[in-house]
Amino acid sequence: MTWFILALSSAILSAAASLGEKKILFKLNPIQFSFLLSLFTLLFSIPFFFSGTFVQPDTTSLTILFFKTLLSSFAFLFVMYSIKNLEISEALPLLVLTPGFVAVFAFIFIGESLTYQEIFGVVLLLVGTYVLETESGRSFFGPFKIFFQSKNYRFVITALLLFTVTSILDKVLVGKYKVTPHTFMAFQHVFMAVIFLITFLFLKKSSQSEKTSVNKSAILLIILIAVITIGYRYTQIEAVKIAPVALVLSVKRISVFFATLIGGKIFNEKNLLKKAIATAIMVAGALLILDE
Repeated sequence: MTWFILALSSAILSAAASLGEKKILFKLNPIQFSFLLSLFTLLFSIPFFFSGTFVQPDTTSLTILFFKTLLSSFAFLFVMYSIKNLEISEALPLLVLTPGFVAVFAFIFIGESLTYQEIFGVVLLLVGTYVLETESGRSFFGPFKIFFQSKNYRFVITALLLFTVTSILDKVLVGKYKVTPHTFMAFQHVFMAVIFLITFLFLKKSSQSEKTSVNKSAILLIILIAVITIGYRYTQIEAVKIAPVALVLSVKRISVFFATLIGGKIFNEKNLLKKAIATAIMVAGALLILDE
């Protein structure tokens, strides 16, 4: 199986997971869902501990992986809040901004130069974001105001910043410290389950004000999402083993386009054609930034 098939599989599974997450968040609050999902992903990760390629990592690798997982957990939680409170065709396309954040932050903090192609990619990301947030009757600066003033959009911005850091840490773990995919998957889901357990217990009272329904159908859907989540995370890591991470992420960005179109139809979201065009512009920008 080639890296492209693995990366495309990851994109399709990621889109499917996003649709399931939107559906389950009609019944549960993001904290409950994240906690329950982390338990099932841990359960399905147990075989990784007994695989032939599992290697016990050193203390430094474990520490970095725990810190990375901590940031990833909160990024995931913030994305769940955004998906719950925004239309899926609004929330998910904004995550395509991640490559732009990485490129700009690398330029500002570590002095990496930006090529003309990368600069054009960043411009496309900004144009796509602007088109995504425009509405009839809104002023020219309206999209900028709502993006920075809305709490739901601040969740997305925070998640983007966290994903920027975790993407760098992923490279460090897989590259410098040679952490195998099975080791990565096993310990990441242990750490994530612990983190969300503590978060759930700490924020349990504040989340009880929301009406939720943890019934059999909800549990079955969470189990399905957990299986799909394990699938897209594992196929992405395996693809990165074979090909440069930039190429893998380029293909992975297709998931946002899938989820926007299909999710918009399933959940009867408005202005779907405009959002699809905006998403396509943003995906093109991400591909330019990530192209090697």
